[in-house]
Amino acid sequence: MKVIIELIDESKEEEIILRVHELSNINAPLLEHLGNSDNEIITQKDDEIHKVKLNDIYYFEVLERKAFVYSKSDIYETKLKLYEFEKKTQGTRFFRASKSMVVNADKIDHVKPSLSGRFEVTLLNGEKVIVSRQYASLLKKVMEI
Repeated sequence: MKVIIELIDESKEEEIILRVHELSNINAPLLEHLGNSDNEIITQKDDEIHKVKLNDIYYFEVLERKAFVYSKSDIYETKLKLYEFEKKTQGTRFFRASKSMVVNADKIDHVKPSLSGRFEVTLLNGEKVIVSRQYASLLKKVMEI
């Protein structure tokens, strides 16, 4: 399959055109993901409602029964449950890092082994998160280690 990416001026609307012979098991999930307007989630910060694009999210974490979305420099609260966020990001580069956290692999700067089979992940914004031993295999798979 040939892939063409063209950078356009911001005044033009972005579009994706796929020309396929048939819908297969391979390209159907891709089409569903691309056509899905759910590539953003509703969050709250300082009594304001915000839409945050999934690509801008570094990680999602649940602390004390509250869910938070972390971007490069902001923290937002959301009503989503962990399993709902996992479902929303299924088929993307998000992976479960611990019992309460999902990390965006595209935002990882580097990975360092830690104690007891865990990994310390440094994100592009300099923040460090720990991937628990139970989910280390997911990290290895996503990072192709």
